[in-house]
Amino acid sequence: MMRPYTCITSLLLALAFALTSMGADLEATAREKLGRLEQLMEKAKAKSIDVTREESVVWFSNEFLKFADWDESHQEEVAYLFGEFSIYKDEKEKHAAEIPDFQRKMVIQILDDGITELSKVVSGDVRRRPVNKVDWQNIEVGDNVLLSNGKPIFLYDYFSKSVGQPLTNSAVYNDHLGAIFHGGENLYKPEHDRAINSFLLKEDRTFDPELLREVTDISDTNIGFLMFWNQGIPEWVKKQEPQACYGRSTFIGFDVDNPLVRDVWGTIAKETGALTQGKKVTQLGFILANEPHWHSISSGWTRRTGEMQQLSTYTVDKFRQWLDRKYDGDLKALNKNWKTEFSSFDTVEIEFPIPAKIQGTPMYYDWARYNMDRSIDWFTFIQGELRKGNPNADTHIKQSTHHYTGNPRAHGIDLEALTELTSMIGDDAKSWESRIRISKKAEAWEAHYGYFWEEVAMSYDFMESVSPEKIHINSESHFLSSAHWRKLDTSVEYVESVYWLATLLGMDVNMSWFWARDPDGSPEDRLEGELNFFDGALAGSFAGSANQQPHIANAYTQVMYDLNSYSEEIIALRKQRRPLRLFHSETSAINKKTHMSDQFDMYESLFFEGFPLGFATENIIKKQDNKLWDAILVYKTEFVTKSELDALQSTLDQGGTVIVDSAKSLSKNEYGQPHGKSLKPGKGNLIVLKGSESTSQIRDVALGKISTSRPDITLGENNGSGHKGCHWRAVKQDNGSYLVSILNLGKNTAKLKLGLKGGTGISVTDLFTGNSCDPEFELNSKGVSLLEVKAL
Repeated sequence: MMRPYTCITSLLLALAFALTSMGADLEATAREKLGRLEQLMEKAKAKSIDVTREESVVWFSNEFLKFADWDESHQEEVAYLFGEFSIYKDEKEKHAAEIPDFQRKMVIQILDDGITELSKVVSGDVRRRPVNKVDWQNIEVGDNVLLSNGKPIFLYDYFSKSVGQPLTNSAVYNDHLGAIFHGGENLYKPEHDRAINSFLLKEDRTFDPELLREVTDISDTNIGFLMFWNQGIPEWVKKQEPQACYGRSTFIGFDVDNPLVRDVWGTIAKETGALTQGKKVTQLGFILANEPHWHSISSGWTRRTGEMQQLSTYTVDKFRQWLDRKYDGDLKALNKNWKTEFSSFDTVEIEFPIPAKIQGTPMYYDWARYNMDRSIDWFTFIQGELRKGNPNADTHIKQSTHHYTGNPRAHGIDLEALTELTSMIGDDAKSWESRIRISKKAEAWEAHYGYFWEEVAMSYDFMESVSPEKIHINSESHFLSSAHWRKLDTSVEYVESVYWLATLLGMDVNMSWFWARDPDGSPEDRLEGELNFFDGALAGSFAGSANQQPHIANAYTQVMYDLNSYSEEIIALRKQRRPLRLFHSETSAINKKTHMSDQFDMYESLFFEGFPLGFATENIIKKQDNKLWDAILVYKTEFVTKSELDALQSTLDQGGTVIVDSAKSLSKNEYGQPHGKSLKPGKGNLIVLKGSESTSQIRDVALGKISTSRPDITLGENNGSGHKGCHWRAVKQDNGSYLVSILNLGKNTAKLKLGLKGGTGISVTDLFTGNSCDPEFELNSKGVSLLEVKAL
């Protein structure tokens, strides 16, 4: 329960009084529609029609009517929560007064939609599949798929659920909200939660028995995960090691190079791994860190604490050793690159936080690359210690994927290396339907699209290219809201589209941010503002979130029902070969200020062409079968290491195809020095373009080299803009028909025309309704379509 507040404005009272009678009318309308839907459900059950979807509509309707009542009678608390998010702050009392009836209106909306849909099903106008429900207690974890009752399944839940609620509480753990056991659910109170944290180990190297019981007494009924919560460090460690927190980051609250810290965490990882071995709570692995980063350029991140702005002697010494190895002991080469006069590697110094102006220099490259290597070293160490206790422990890291898709590179995260390191793919990718709160002007995506999809799509295609055979877990999906964006009237269509997109691109499990209602309707205790640094993150995350959006909470569950009803089709669509690979180089990403923006331009031009797009890197070329692709495309990638250049040469020597956008690409090493050699055709096909071609011209050249690997299905699109917006895939099935998924990411309605190469006539069936449809049809913005196409 939220604690009472001592003051309330007269405006708040007046608004609440004026809305009371309206609320009663809306409540009565909602209750009447609930009764109608329940009667219709009885008719459906009499015809053996599955009503799982409607059961969730009824559940959410009852819950949010209860939430509306709570919010109406606790206006001060609700106004406080609105005031914690900047876009609502100035009118927090008004929003607090209006939110109860907003929720009631949205309940009426989902009931109307539920009645309409089920009426069509009962009448036979729509033939929908029964929901493939999750058996939360009996999930099988395969090599690249989760199975429930022998069928592929996509798991769903909310991350950071209401604190302290046991698995037995069906108001929190159920089919409507999800029932994954959260081994780190008490987020932001690390010393009192089920996360694995630094406070488990005492100074005498024994474990705190009370805290350890939070790990060992975990229920063994449902599938779940455990989390290493790295934010805090005990006082006894700080006393022994005054530099223990130097160079810390937001969620890793200590120096990963400190020997005592490594000893403490190594001991904890090994012991907790052994104690939890074989338990269901580890089926979804150990999350080794929450959103790790080590931002090095002076910014809002590094200014949060003084400890973030200084490096420990351990880190500096390891950097010097790294430089010694990197330069093969050649101090003159380092001094020449850095324009310095150090007398030895032991005297090398670097300003920290590093000034942004040095980006593109050898000094910047060396630090940025070392910063990535030190984080790889930390996670290699902690995973190794965990597996001393549990050799079969699955692992992933909750990666902030904008560290890959964004341009900055002084954050210490090499997404490829960390994805390859762990046994599962992990992230908390974001998308949004409205402008983020810090934007004063239109964002680039708004010109053409219905929502921001760049981060989730590009990062997922990249990670799935790096590790194509791993379970993919988004343990904090920010598709519904985040600290940076909120939209109270978020559209149901957006929710359906973005979850379909993410799952199609590889996501097997997602836990949405976040569920913070206690069963009585009150916001949970952590939102009371007692958590210092983080009360803004949690309290500020409530207003305008799914906790106040019946239509969005219901839409999330409904789209997961749909995805699980068509799970075999989704798996077939995403198992396809990736015939074209964009070459990714962290070397260029570190050196160029806009490298990833440039790469997205090329990625975007290829994303709507009806095939799964992939990536190639030095390691992918070396470690994976080069027959997995037809061609590699290099675009605006001037800086590559010698070994990266050698990897591209090796694919040519094996008879592969490499397309290079211009002679400028691949021309320089990591320090901006010209390479003494360039690619040769070898046994393959080397195509170097003039450098004057547009992205669409380069796209057409690339598509010409993979023509035999593209689907037999054709899709024409006219959305009135000349800019494609429909992402689609097609796969041939065993019976000769084609399975086609189409997502209209564009902001306009698209007029579409399906066909087969050669002009053969086709029949089209809408798998969502079971009805035939015309090969020419319209798909609304954010619309989702799943079709079966047969040749006549």
